[in-house]
Amino acid sequence: MKDSIKKGKVTMAIAVSISCFVLMFVMLMQFKIVNQTDITAIENMRETELRTELANWKAKYEEANTKYNETKSKIEEYKKTKQSNEETEELVNAELEQVNMNLGKTDIQGEGICINLKENANDENKKKTRADDLLMIVNSLKVAGAEAISINNERIINMSDIVDINLNDDEWFIKVNGQRILAPYEIKAIGNQTYLESALLGNGGYVDELKKQERNVSIEKVNNIKITKYNDEIKSKYIE
Repeated sequence: MKDSIKKGKVTMAIAVSISCFVLMFVMLMQFKIVNQTDITAIENMRETELRTELANWKAKYEEANTKYNETKSKIEEYKKTKQSNEETEELVNAELEQVNMNLGKTDIQGEGICINLKENANDENKKKTRADDLLMIVNSLKVAGAEAISINNERIINMSDIVDINLNDDEWFIKVNGQRILAPYEIKAIGNQTYLESALLGNGGYVDELKKQERNVSIEKVNNIKITKYNDEIKSKYIE
């Protein structure tokens, strides 16, 4: 009887042990399945998020790249416009400088000649310099290609006047650009020295004629002549 009870207890203990083992095994399997399910879901979720994030970054990159290209194009356009404006400005400035030089509105220097006419108080009137003498020399220099001319530092331009102001039959003075000038008279001309000198001293040249009249006139070649600009306002009398 006791042996039967003892065997029954052992059998019961074994059955309980087996049941506990099976229960624990089932719980472990379920836990493993749950864990695998969660990890897979998380991995799937992360993959989806990464794809979404990657797509967003790709869109942002394409947008940024588009803006970069647009900005780059604008910068290139600005550079071309700036360069074009600078070239235009340089061209306009060069043309303006040339116009001002032609109008006598700029100081210039270069090679040329100086003509000096001197006279004494005791000279007869016929040996004294008149406005026509200066005018003839100036016109000869212009024909010979003079690029700039001055008389006693008065710049000669197309509208310059060279006139006698008569005080009486035996007295006068000369005005250039409305300014009174006195002897000795110095005429400066910038240009080819050979051409300018030949125009005055060659056969029929006006300085040659003055020398034949025993007038005190000389010509000097100068490698660096400075002629100042025309300071007065250039006005037109008849052009509207």
